[in-house]
Amino acid sequence: MPTIASIGVGIPKYQIKQSDAREFIRTIFPRSSHQIERLLPVFEHALIEERQLAVPVEWLKEEHSFEDRNRCYIQAAIDYAKLAIEDCLHHRHFLKQPVHESDIDCMIFVSSTGIATPSIDAELINDMPFSRNITRIPIWGLGCAGGASGLARAADYLRAHPDANVLLINAEFCSLSFQKDDHRKSNFVGSALFGDGVSCVLMTGDESKLRENIKHVAPRIMHSSSKFKRDGLTIMGWNIQNSGFHVIFSKSIPKLVESFWSEHINEFLHKYNLEKDEFPFFVAHPGGQRVLEAMEHVLNVSWDFFKFSYQVLKSHGNMSSPTVIFVLKKAMESFPDAGTKSLLSALGPGFSSELTLLEWKDL
Repeated sequence: MPTIASIGVGIPKYQIKQSDAREFIRTIFPRSSHQIERLLPVFEHALIEERQLAVPVEWLKEEHSFEDRNRCYIQAAIDYAKLAIEDCLHHRHFLKQPVHESDIDCMIFVSSTGIATPSIDAELINDMPFSRNITRIPIWGLGCAGGASGLARAADYLRAHPDANVLLINAEFCSLSFQKDDHRKSNFVGSALFGDGVSCVLMTGDESKLRENIKHVAPRIMHSSSKFKRDGLTIMGWNIQNSGFHVIFSKSIPKLVESFWSEHINEFLHKYNLEKDEFPFFVAHPGGQRVLEAMEHVLNVSWDFFKFSYQVLKSHGNMSSPTVIFVLKKAMESFPDAGTKSLLSALGPGFSSELTLLEWKDL
């Protein structure tokens, strides 16, 4: 089965504490003071202490065209993806020796917060010593589900090419979509939740020579599943206008966890003859406090079942697609014993649910 050998991250340099973000929105958001005061508790209830941004907060006060925002996106994606790749291929806790870029056979680049043609993976291959025979798979538009879906697509590639190695890169810069003149509640909620970040995952096939370089028991991808909800196009996504991306974020998402996601979980457990009690923890995309609490309710578990998700939410907010990879990194850094199973989960635009069964195994 495809193995997750290492994970690295690229963390933007601009930090903002949640208390400062709250005061910033109080002064800039285009609603009456009464309406703003009624909405501000969203910041406290988000369980976020700080987030990272690709741009300084002063940038968010200014007018920006789609062109300006996208230019920032391209540069940030290149810069922070390079950092994530370096971190991943040289991660001393996961790898015995650094991995060279020329050992990578396929690069999957996942993003939803900007556009580029040639895609960002082409920029990275030009700037770094990757093989000229590398396979490129850019994927756009999966939103928060992009981390889980990217892992599944990388696993599919490795099952077809068992001697290969894949880099999966998830890069999102949600701050660049902030619209200071958008008075909608979804824009306000987004300003309380979303941050920026990049993740990079090194995955190996069963016959890859790099497997010998893995330092510890590592998670393997056993099974994956996608479930699509019809007539869910307006639940989550972007409304793309001349000024850039305007967030679509429905208040119905926690309720969909208790119906749509619950149904998907039960189908998955039944199909693979699994019991919830087999998992000591879940690797779940932390869409927000209410989403995680809805998941706890569905599974009838306490908050510590999602402890890694809460840790990432606290320190980084919701970064869209890389977030679940940050959670997986936290889980891997706890060095679970061989035989440990977990379920990786994310929800995204469409509306869709992604599930992946992980099992830590000796190589």
